[in-house]
Amino acid sequence: IWNIFDFFIDFFIYPHYNMFNIETFQKEVHMENRKIRILGIAPYEGMKTIMQNIAKTREDLELDVYVGDLNTGVEIARRNFHSDYDVIISRGGTAQLIGQATSIPVIEVTLSVYDILRAIKLAENYADRYAIVGFPSITSCAHLLCDLLQYQIDIFTIHNAEEVEEKLHTLKKNGYRMILCDMIGSTIARRLGLNAILITSGSESISSAFDQAVKLSSSYASLKDENQFLSDMIHGSGYETVVLHADGTVFFSTLEGQNKDEFSVLLKREVPAILAEGSHKFFKTLDGSLYSFEAKKILFHQEPFAVFYFSKSSIPIATSKYGIQYTNRQEAEDHFFNSFFSITSDSTDLRTVVDHLSQSTVPVMIFGEEGSGKEQIMRMIYSQSTRKNNPLITVNCALLNDKSWNFLTNHYNSPFNDNGNTIFLSNLPSLPESRRKHLLSVLVDMDVCKRNRIIFSCVCGHGHLMTAEALEYVNTLACVTLYVPPLRDRADEIPTLASLYLNALNTESANQIIGFEQEALKLLQSYDWPCNYMQFKRILNELSLITTTPYIRTEHVASLLEKEKHNIAPVSSSPASRGLNFNRPLEEINRDIAALILKECSGNQSEAAKRLGISRTTLWRMLKNGI
Repeated sequence: IWNIFDFFIDFFIYPHYNMFNIETFQKEVHMENRKIRILGIAPYEGMKTIMQNIAKTREDLELDVYVGDLNTGVEIARRNFHSDYDVIISRGGTAQLIGQATSIPVIEVTLSVYDILRAIKLAENYADRYAIVGFPSITSCAHLLCDLLQYQIDIFTIHNAEEVEEKLHTLKKNGYRMILCDMIGSTIARRLGLNAILITSGSESISSAFDQAVKLSSSYASLKDENQFLSDMIHGSGYETVVLHADGTVFFSTLEGQNKDEFSVLLKREVPAILAEGSHKFFKTLDGSLYSFEAKKILFHQEPFAVFYFSKSSIPIATSKYGIQYTNRQEAEDHFFNSFFSITSDSTDLRTVVDHLSQSTVPVMIFGEEGSGKEQIMRMIYSQSTRKNNPLITVNCALLNDKSWNFLTNHYNSPFNDNGNTIFLSNLPSLPESRRKHLLSVLVDMDVCKRNRIIFSCVCGHGHLMTAEALEYVNTLACVTLYVPPLRDRADEIPTLASLYLNALNTESANQIIGFEQEALKLLQSYDWPCNYMQFKRILNELSLITTTPYIRTEHVASLLEKEKHNIAPVSSSPASRGLNFNRPLEEINRDIAALILKECSGNQSEAAKRLGISRTTLWRMLKNGI
C-alpha cells in the first residue's frame, strides 16, 4: 500500500497540489459500519439483472455489475481494481481466470441442480439430437437429474476450456444439432453453427454467493478504504486521468460511465508511441465529441507507465454522411452474431449457398419478403469473403438526402471510387426513377462491380416476385440472385426457433420461461407471419414481457396474433402470386414473369408491357421464342 501511496504522491499530488484542499488530508480513512462493495462480472445480461434485483433487497452490500465472459471479464476486473471493491463475484471459468489475475477476493456462483433442470425443461421442445456438455460441476448434477427423472440425454464432460471446441466439432460430426452448456460452450457452439441453450444461474445460487462475499470481505475493509482515500484526491484534479501498464492494461483510472471501455481501447493504441517518445499531445474524437490529451512516460520501480490527462473539448464534430455507413469485419460479425437471425438460423442449404457466394466476386441480389433476414445474410457473405478485411459500406437508398446523394455520385471520396470493398445497397425501389437509373449508369460506367463486391437487397411481394426495379439491376449487372424464404415455409421448425430465442431472452432478463403450452405453439405455427422474423421476434419479446408463469399461455398468444391480424394484412395465397421457381436460368425466369404479368392483365399485352417496362414487340418475342 505504501508503494502505491508513493506513486500517487510523486505523479499526481505534487503536480496538482494547488487543486486540492488541505482538509482532504484530514479525511477519516477507516469508515465504521460501511456496506460491502461488490463488483459483479456476469457472463450474460440475464445474470446481471438477477444480481441487481437481489442486491436491491439487501442492506449490507452495494453492487456494481458488468457483463463480460472469460478474458473480457478479466479486463473488467483489472480496470476496476482501484475502484474500492471488497470482493468480485463471477461464474465458472471467468471466476477462475479473474482469481488468477487480481488480488481482490473472488467468489464463484456455482450452478445448482435447479439451474440445470430449468435448461433441460427448456430443451424439451427441440426435435433433433442434443446433449449436455460441461465441466464436472455441470455434468455430475446432470447425471443425477437424468437418473432420478429417467431422462435419456447424452452427457459429455470436459475438464478445461481447450477441450470445448474439439468436443463440439465431434458432436456436430455425429449428428448433434444443439447443446446445453455454460457460456464458453454456448459461444463456441454458435460459432460452429450449432444451436445452444445456456445453463443460467438462478436467484438461489446468486444469493448464496452474496452471503459468502459479505462474510469474506470484512478483512479487506481497511486496505480498500485507504485506496479510496487516494482515489478521491486524484478525482479532484479537474482532469480525467488514466495510467496504463506497458502492455496496455489499466493500472489506475478516474473514468466512469458508459464510455470507459471505448476510452481504454483508444488509449491502449497510444501506449507504444508514448513509451517511445516520452511525451505526447494529441486530439481524439469519441461519440461526436473532441477530446484533448496530454500524455507522458513515467518510471515506477523500474517499470514504465503511460499516464494520460485529458478533458472534453466544446468543439462539435460533424456527423457522418446521411444514409451511408462504414463498418469493419468485427462490427459486422458482432451484429450478425447477436441478431435474431443468427440465434434461430439453422438452414444447412442456406449456409451452403452463402459459403459459395462468399468465395465469388460477382454482384448479388438478395430478395425476400419484409423481415426475412436479407441484411443478416449480407453480413454472413461479407464476413466470410476474401474482402472481409476491407470495409463494408452500407448505402440505404431510403435514407439518402441530396447531400449524401451528391457525395455518393459526384465526390472524389465516394465509395464508388474506391477499390476492394464490399458495398451493400438496400431499398433500391425507394429511389426516384431518375436517381435509380443514374445510379445504375454510375455502376456500369465506372466498373464498380469489377473493382468492388456489390450486394443488393430488395423486398419482394408475397410469392417470390422480384420488383421491376430490382430486376432491371439484375439483368444489367448480371447479378446472382438469392431468394430468402419466408418464415411460414419453416412452420414445422417454429417450436425450435421459439425455444432458442426464449433461451436468448432468458439470458438478457430475469425471466425464466421454460416453454409454450402445446396449443400456443400450434397457433404460432398456423399464423402466416407476413413480416417474418422481424414480426416473430417482436411477438416473442412481447410474450416474454407479459408472461409471469413458466409456460407461455395459449390465451396470450391468441390475443397477440388476433391483434396482428387487424394491423397487418395476411399473406396472399393466390397461385398467381406464389410458386415461381428461381432455381433456373435467368431467361426462363424472365419469360415466366412476363407470362404471369400478362395473365394478371387478362391477356392485355399493352398493359402487361407497360408494367414490365418493355415494348409490346419485346414482350411478344419473349413469350414466342422463350427468351
